[in-house]
Amino acid sequence: MDLVSVTTRAPELRVGEAAAEDAKVVLAALASRPDGLSGGEAAERLAAVGPNAVRTHHVRVLAVLGRQLRSALLILLAVTAGVSYFFGERTGAIIIAGILVLSVALGFVNEYRAEKAAQALHSRVRHTAVVIRGGAATEVDVTDLVPGDVVRLALGQVVPADLRLLECTAFACDESVLTGESAPADKSPEPVAAGAALAELISCALMGTVVHGGSATGVVVATGGRAEFGRIALGLGERQPETDFQAGLRRFSMLLLKVAAALTTGIFVINLLLHRPLLDALLFSLAIAVGITPQLLPAVVSTSLATGSRQLARRKVLVKRLVCIEDLGDMDVLVTDKTGTLTEGRIRFEAALDPAGTPSDSVLALGLLATEGDLDQVGGNALDTALWEAAAGKPPGGHHQLALLPFDHDRQLGSALVERPDGSHLIVAKGAPEAVLARCGDVAEEAAAVLQEHFAAGSRVVAVATRDADGQTSLAAADEYRLHLAGFLVFLDPPKTGAAASLRRLADLGITVKICTGDNALVAQKVCADLGLPPGRALTGRDIGELDDDQLTRAAETTTVFARVSPQDKARVVRALRRRGRDIGFLGDGVNDALALHAADVGLSVDTATDVAKDAADVLLLEKDLGVLADGVAEGRRIFANTIKYVLMGTSSNFGNMFSAAGASLVLPFLPMLPSQILLNNLLYDAGQLTIPTDHVDPEQLRAPSHWDIAFIRRFMLFFGPVSSVFDFLTFAVMIEIFHTGAALFRSGWFVESLATQALVVFAIRTRRVPFYRSRPSRPLLFSAVGVVSVGAALPMSPLAGPLGFQSLPLRLVLALVVMVVLYLVLIEGAKHVFYARADARAALPPVRHRTLRHRIQRRAGRFSHPGPLRPR
Repeated sequence: MDLVSVTTRAPELRVGEAAAEDAKVVLAALASRPDGLSGGEAAERLAAVGPNAVRTHHVRVLAVLGRQLRSALLILLAVTAGVSYFFGERTGAIIIAGILVLSVALGFVNEYRAEKAAQALHSRVRHTAVVIRGGAATEVDVTDLVPGDVVRLALGQVVPADLRLLECTAFACDESVLTGESAPADKSPEPVAAGAALAELISCALMGTVVHGGSATGVVVATGGRAEFGRIALGLGERQPETDFQAGLRRFSMLLLKVAAALTTGIFVINLLLHRPLLDALLFSLAIAVGITPQLLPAVVSTSLATGSRQLARRKVLVKRLVCIEDLGDMDVLVTDKTGTLTEGRIRFEAALDPAGTPSDSVLALGLLATEGDLDQVGGNALDTALWEAAAGKPPGGHHQLALLPFDHDRQLGSALVERPDGSHLIVAKGAPEAVLARCGDVAEEAAAVLQEHFAAGSRVVAVATRDADGQTSLAAADEYRLHLAGFLVFLDPPKTGAAASLRRLADLGITVKICTGDNALVAQKVCADLGLPPGRALTGRDIGELDDDQLTRAAETTTVFARVSPQDKARVVRALRRRGRDIGFLGDGVNDALALHAADVGLSVDTATDVAKDAADVLLLEKDLGVLADGVAEGRRIFANTIKYVLMGTSSNFGNMFSAAGASLVLPFLPMLPSQILLNNLLYDAGQLTIPTDHVDPEQLRAPSHWDIAFIRRFMLFFGPVSSVFDFLTFAVMIEIFHTGAALFRSGWFVESLATQALVVFAIRTRRVPFYRSRPSRPLLFSAVGVVSVGAALPMSPLAGPLGFQSLPLRLVLALVVMVVLYLVLIEGAKHVFYARADARAALPPVRHRTLRHRIQRRAGRFSHPGPLRPR
């Protein structure tokens, strides 16, 4: 195939084709150059091929409205009402249509507002890539990348498009999101054989994969849905990824659908057997089905999440997507760095010591010679900054740095080639004591004792060593050998004030904290012990390297401190913990944390973090404080708890009332409630429940992650539903036998009673405690529930009573209904304690979560999100 002729028409390639061609040929085919496209060329191509996106977060009014109308029951009920209108039942049909319109409008308004909040959240977050345009490196939004752009990649970044590599240094990518292979794939610019499989395209970096090591430059060959990752992601649909919470909602909806289908069919058949009019029977049975379904559940969930995002922002926690709130609440293990979270993060230089522990200014001078820059140019290295501050920003006189090998996490040291005032050359190495001492010759025992003493005191220690290098003009890692120990640099990073209280709060939330640090194990254990976190046995990076995945999974469960770890070690620890089905959060702010942030269920970073870390994170903390994180977790759990309240109330009271209606239709010579009255009852009840997201949550509901338990919901429905029905039947007996009510009065009385019990039972169901006395509801929930009851009680006495089929209630009946409602609430409170006693006796551990490849693709696709419609592939 002639690549040039193909790309003359469209400046893009399939990655498999590009992988088999020489890099120069690919550049020519894409009409690009090593110094990249110009700004004008990039703009023209963006207009031609569209954004580099596989998801859209644009709110479409018709799409939101369509989700409200998607209910087959609503459509069938509307059609049936239309038919009844043409057969003469015009008043009833118009009322039913009006109630349906109000119900759809209520759901639409609330979900649309929540979707707009989600859109604003997406628009606030940018994911960028470093692109060479017109010969200059610049940052652009990943969605603005086009075929022909030349992109630079570094550790921890997500590859923003399918790239043909032009050059790379020790470059490797984690491609598990595409191939399922956990081992990173080494890359090379050399072409591969034509027809190679996706996992064998070593000359390409694939969209959605993560840079595991090294650096590279590549040219974009395909974007959006034309990239390999994009094709897969679009195949899963354009919606944002479905979370465990949303999957639980879907399974719950299927449960309700089965219950509604059984009730609807049974009621319809019974009414036909009783020789009631066909349309009346059909409308009544369909109204029952609509009544048992919590129509506003999606709106309640969306409103909860939108409200939660605003609450989190006030607590200095920013989520990138609304679904991240659920992941935050689900978290039961937190893996975090030590510096800045458990400690102050303001590292202070304490002393420069010779190997015998005696103060030595020469060791401080040597340490300054091996730094990267000066006081204004140390690149955020806290230890080097502290050294320069201790020396008042003045470098050792007469010395000149000839070459520098920066610190990296594999060698665990950095070194410099220095020219002395007399013209001789010296290598100065500085880094982790274990790494430096391993490269030294004989080390005195007193040096090891000095080192252990400071480690045990919780100090951070850097070792400094030297070697003469006369005649040497360059520096390589191989030169860091046969060193002579010069001494130690001692730093102090004291435990953070309030860290112990924050750790206790996390423990109260059922979150296990584990420390992953590049520091020495003894230092980390000392800090943990000082803060009341039992450190136990530590695992070092060397220990981790000796364990296979199964062994590491078992060891990670019982280990609190992971010390002297590399970026790859951190990611392995996170993946090992996830294999147990735990929900893992990782808190990090450096380039070396990016791999672990991507590997975690919820990546957490801070607003002052490196760009790579912020880009990899799902949640940003405006303060690097575990207390702020605890606030975020509690808010995520509060949202879930309030949503479950709606589910439990809706299923139990709706099921009970509809079951009562079905039973009453068997024995009464008339319908116990008109279809329009059933729908109006449901509309008023749902409207009152929209304030549930504002409700308070008892502390015990926040102590552990909550998960969907369909079996529990089913038991709740089957326990409280019949309790409600038994009470309804008692109410029926009172109205028929004592008050001798006719059809209109019976329907009016039951309408008021059923609405009151549904609206007020929220105060018993919302808590395991004694309501009001030991658990107070929020004011909006209290006012809305009382308001709904008041409206329901007023309707039979209003001008709308006639059209709605109501009749004014006599005072004696009103008083009797009030007594019945109070007795019902007392009965429910007693039944609640019986139910939860049994539920606690049979409680089991939460199910193990296994996140599939589909879930990971959906989550990764979220960063390639665009506010407009997607172009067809």
